[in-house]
This record gives sequence, structure tokens and C-alpha cells, in this order.
Amino acid sequence: MLNNTNQSFLNASWGSLFHLYTDGSCLGNPGPGGWAFLVYQEGQPVIHQMSGNSPDSTNNRMEIQAVLEGLLALREAHQQSGSSDTMKVRILTDSKYVLDTFEKGWIDNWMRNGWRNSQKKPVKNKDLWEKLRPLVVELKPAWQWVKGHSGDTYNEQVDQLAVRAASAV
Repeated sequence: MLNNTNQSFLNASWGSLFHLYTDGSCLGNPGPGGWAFLVYQEGQPVIHQMSGNSPDSTNNRMEIQAVLEGLLALREAHQQSGSSDTMKVRILTDSKYVLDTFEKGWIDNWMRNGWRNSQKKPVKNKDLWEKLRPLVVELKPAWQWVKGHSGDTYNEQVDQLAVRAASAV
């Protein structure tokens, strides 16, 4: 039986590019946090969206969590579909922190340095990075930065979902 996530992916074209918009929000930093993602394919309506929250978090944690949850949902739906097509994903985020961690190879440096940053301090959010990195290695997504609060419809939508989730804590 398909769960709700997989039902929303029933008409997905697995050989086509998936756009994964992600965002995190925190009311206070730290404070109650929310994350959200949505998935669509070019020329199609939104296939799936989801949000969640944490009572005590930071904005950066919620930004990472949004990407993690989005990739997990995509991978699960792809596996359940039985499609042999390679899944192609573009992650669109307004978080330079998340983007640069992968695009600039920060995560590889952190791992080489025993999860210490360039200031020799422990990397924050290691628990989430350790979950996200294998998914990024496996799925090989393309990354794209989107300026937040600049009128991008899907970025605004995930922002609203993340804020709503944070407010629901």
C-alpha cells in the first residue's frame, strides 16, 4: 500500500528533473523551529509538500532538516515506484550555509578534520550533516541558491509553510 507521500508521486516522471525547494524558520534563534519542502517538475503543479517542527532549534538546523526531509521523501517515493530511471534532483535553497557546505566542500573538510571547522571548533549540527551527506552522495543533486523573500513563488511558499510549522510548536 502506498503511503500519502508515495501517492502524491504516482504521476511523477522519474526520468525528468525534480525541483526541490526547501526552507527553514526559527522564531527566535534558538527557539521554536519549522522546516518545509515542496517538489515539482517543470510544467506541472506541485507534486508534494511537507513541513515539520521542533520546539527548540536554530534556523540553520531547520534549513538542513528541510533538505534532509525532502531528499528522504524523494528517495522513498522513487524506490516505491519501482522505476529504473535515474532520479535527477535540483535543490533550490535560500540558505548559503547549506549550499556552501556541499558546493564548497566544507563537509569534506570537516570530516577530514574530525568534524572541526576552520576555527578548530566542533561543527554545529553534526548529527544532521551525518544523515544528509550520504543522501547527497547517493542522489547527486544539483544545487541552486535562491534569494529569500525576493518574489520566487515556490521559495515564498516553503517559507510560509516553515513559519507556520514553527508557529505551531
